Amino acid sequence: MKNSSKLGRMKLPKGSGRYLDRQEHWKAVIAEQKRSGQTVRGFCQQRGVAQQSFYQWRKRIGAEQTPVRFALVETGRPEARERAAVELVLRSGHRLRIAAGVDPGTLRTVLEVLEARA
Repeated sequence: MKNSSKLGRMKLPKGSGRYLDRQEHWKAVIAEQKRSGQTVRGFCQQRGVAQQSFYQWRKRIGAEQTPVRFALVETGRPEARERAAVELVLRSGHRLRIAAGVDPGTLRTVLEVLEARA
């Protein structure tokens, strides 16, 4: 796998087949490093991979796979609580207040994400 260190240096358009091949290669390399339990430095040295390339690809791939995140936002206004048609108390202790007239698609997405994390 000594050839891997050269992969990070080549600039390819993101839509090209070669870029996608490289991306898949680096996804596998990054996953292998995670499973190995080794530090990035030790993993890269052992396999002849440039650390800089490893970090660049990890950042690039991570940016493309950023999960959807939700934050608990409390307005502190009592009228916000009064307008909630439904209040769900999650296992974590957080409360999800759902106002009347909420978009069903948005609510479905929120619930799917919360279910996946449970």
